[in-house]
Amino acid sequence: MRRATSFLTAAALAVAAFLAAGPPAAAADADLVRNGGFESGLDGWSCSGGTGAVATTPVHGGSSALRATPAGQDNARCSQTVTVKPDATYTLGAWVQGAYVYLGATGTGTTDAAVWTQSPGAWKQLTTTFRTGPSTTSVTVYTHGWYGQPAHLADDVTLVGPDPGGTGPGQPQPPAAPTGLTASATSSTSVALSWAATAGATSYKVYREGAAPLAVTTASAAVTGLTASTAYAFQVAAVNAAGESPKSAAVQVTTSGGGNPGNPGLPAHALVGYLHASFANGAGYVRMADVPASWDVINLAFGEPTSVTSGDIRFQLCPVAECPNVESPAEFKAAIKAKQAAGKKVLISIGGQNGQVQLSTTAARDTFVSSVGKIIDEYGLDGLDIDFEGHSLSLATGDTDFRAPTTPVIVNLISAVKTLKARYGPNFVLTMAPETFFVQLGYQYYGSGPWGGQDPRAGAYLPVIHALRDDLTLLHVQDYNSGSIMGLDNQYHSMGGADFHIAMTDMLLTGFPVAGNTARVFPALRPEQVAIGLPATTNAGNGHTSPAEVNKALDCLTKKTNCGSYQTHGTWPALRGLMTWSINWDRFGGWEFSRNFDAYFGG
Repeated sequence: MRRATSFLTAAALAVAAFLAAGPPAAAADADLVRNGGFESGLDGWSCSGGTGAVATTPVHGGSSALRATPAGQDNARCSQTVTVKPDATYTLGAWVQGAYVYLGATGTGTTDAAVWTQSPGAWKQLTTTFRTGPSTTSVTVYTHGWYGQPAHLADDVTLVGPDPGGTGPGQPQPPAAPTGLTASATSSTSVALSWAATAGATSYKVYREGAAPLAVTTASAAVTGLTASTAYAFQVAAVNAAGESPKSAAVQVTTSGGGNPGNPGLPAHALVGYLHASFANGAGYVRMADVPASWDVINLAFGEPTSVTSGDIRFQLCPVAECPNVESPAEFKAAIKAKQAAGKKVLISIGGQNGQVQLSTTAARDTFVSSVGKIIDEYGLDGLDIDFEGHSLSLATGDTDFRAPTTPVIVNLISAVKTLKARYGPNFVLTMAPETFFVQLGYQYYGSGPWGGQDPRAGAYLPVIHALRDDLTLLHVQDYNSGSIMGLDNQYHSMGGADFHIAMTDMLLTGFPVAGNTARVFPALRPEQVAIGLPATTNAGNGHTSPAEVNKALDCLTKKTNCGSYQTHGTWPALRGLMTWSINWDRFGGWEFSRNFDAYFGG
């Protein structure tokens, strides 16, 4: 038997329905999101790493929706900065679809709001409410997916609340003030600045007192023309068609003294080669005195540790049994002095394929400094090459910021090299030869990642390079024995042709967000600090590049010609030159590599 609903029960149901629906919007309320239905493409929206696109099916309303696809460590975050009134209540809503979809708002001045759902194959409405702080004038609304998941969809995004006046849909809004401004690579006349990319910004202005603002289009800038030993304060503002944001918090910088310790006595374009001084390796032994004058930097391969963790580095000439034509130690030292008298630099290279070095303790660090110093002193060398490979460098779990490393093997290596640099002074030559896995792969992956599971060696050289960039003479990444690596065009590039060297070098000279995090940008190196590393012959390593392709890469990077499909972010005629493995293999190949270098640069 069915009972009739009483008057009181009906009233209660009506009240419940009212509360579930929420209070009606006030007369002055407005939807402040610009292009929330994506009918005008991505106008008004900024998607991380180029992950966003407009879809025409499926859609919730109208004819378009947002489709954003996570890639690597990027969760496909699409955001918009909206002008709001202080001390006011707003309701954020969107229709979404996907395995994991998040909707939220940051910069509210109170408690930031976020909500998420799992809704594969069906549209679901997400809503959340927040109140702005007493001084809040803008918030950033966003949607994103999750790492390793398929694309998610969003449509009909709204932010309903008090209209601050003239800023409703269709009205351009200035971006929020940039955050995370940091300075690095400070020299006597320049500094590198970087900051977190600001949603909705199309450009930025860098301010310092007494100078016109510097306009840039990326979240980094190289400021030049500074005075040595001088304190400066920098701020940055974000710009779009609606105007300019407030300035960021200031960062203080003091330039170093005069001089140019990073490039002691090198020619404008230098040829770097490794000399098999302690072994033959199938290419035959080359005596120091017989190294041609083409080579400007000669790296002695290798100084190796007595054990992986000892830090005790030893170097000795190739045994007579393996190298019948090896010179005596006295002849070797005399030949080094002759090379130096001719303007060449001779370094001890530590590591190599078989020389695993892990400075996991301060005792190992101190032994490293002492033993490397003995080698430099005994042979009268000009400096040090770091060629740590294999498992020498890896990042501990939780060590996620290359700007402030905590892993002992990283921290101790940085400390050891700084100690050696201080001991030998401004003419000390410091070079590094990491593999792409330890440097450019850091654009996608860094260490074990925020959730663990990645190779902890990914990008592990980045904190070392960054901490030592003011002392670094040359970085010559090994563009060989490498898997395919993603470039700044978000395409994978494979070794063996000009394209690989162009893309990999462009990353070093442009800078890049580490693991896709735009708040942690690895700043660009100076072009005179960078050389391209290649194998001299097909016997020397995988990824041999023909002279014609080498020249194409040099043309593109120094002249912006012969670039092929990859478009560089600049032109760098001051690019230092080339490195090869090795001098011995180049002789084996009839000196093809060095002769091509000399012909290209007029040596």
